[in-house]
Amino acid sequence: MNDQARERVLTELDHVRLATLSSRGPGARRPGSMGIDALLDEARVVPSRKVGPDIVTMYSQVQLRFVDDGVRRRITLCYPQDADVRRGLVSVLSPIGLGLLGQQAGAMVRWESPDGSERIADVEAIAFQPEASGDYLT
Repeated sequence: MNDQARERVLTELDHVRLATLSSRGPGARRPGSMGIDALLDEARVVPSRKVGPDIVTMYSQVQLRFVDDGVRRRITLCYPQDADVRRGLVSVLSPIGLGLLGQQAGAMVRWESPDGSERIADVEAIAFQPEASGDYLT
């Protein structure tokens, strides 16, 4: 099943914080924010204490397997100000970040890379999710 066929789930806190990064928030539109509006509109929003432990939330560590070459990589989904690709910290406003947020373990995620090629990865596991560890404020 691909990412378009699955329901996306956001916590209330993630939804509120991401709305400030979208075109609805204060200030100018930020790069990558075009797709965030659709995600905010279409996702099911749940209280942080009710989100399943297998859902990608902000600051989740996600184990991916890239379909084209089989490479496995662990990334942490973060806000733009914390992004550092060398350390595996990927902005939620990047194409892969927008593809991952709200997905469930087992989903296949598609996005366009900076060179214009399509990338596909399986979400093999959620190695860490703040809410699952009792952190509802990150």
